[in-house]
Amino acid sequence: MYETLKLHWVFGAGLMAGALLLLTPLLYDVWPLSLLLLFLHSPGYMIHQVEEHAGDRFRAFVNARLAGGREALSTLDVIWINVGAVWGMNLAALYAGRFVEPGWGLAAPYLMLVNAISHIGSAAKFGGYNPGLATSVAIFLPLSIASLWLIPATPLQHGLGLALAIAVHLAIAVRVMWRAKRLAR
Repeated sequence: MYETLKLHWVFGAGLMAGALLLLTPLLYDVWPLSLLLLFLHSPGYMIHQVEEHAGDRFRAFVNARLAGGREALSTLDVIWINVGAVWGMNLAALYAGRFVEPGWGLAAPYLMLVNAISHIGSAAKFGGYNPGLATSVAIFLPLSIASLWLIPATPLQHGLGLALAIAVHLAIAVRVMWRAKRLAR
């Protein structure tokens, strides 16, 4: 099963993004704007994942540019991060927004915003495109900023959403750096 997932998860993300976006007009009349915005983070992220991971481009970029050619970011890491952490966090945010209060779903827009900032920072550091940059600018920035502006939330909810997003990105960075150092020995 892992081999199948390894080979086809990006294609599946593209198909799922299309299917979820086709549901949006049906949800528009039923859900409040805040819930619809939280929902859109999943297909938005899936479109980003297609740009980022088609042809294993992001993993190759990270390993070449940040890990000196070592496999600090494995294919299994990529699947766990994207299918497990990102899809899971976006689903949890949607459920929290629906069944508790919309502001408790802000981890989804903050996850998107932190990711966009990291792609833009990487482009500035390396002087050019990195896999995922285009969708970070075209989808992530407008959707996350609009969501953070339009979804009613308390300072605590903003703080928790931002803290969760930063924690996910720090965990990934620490894992990659740890493996790169371990492989360098």
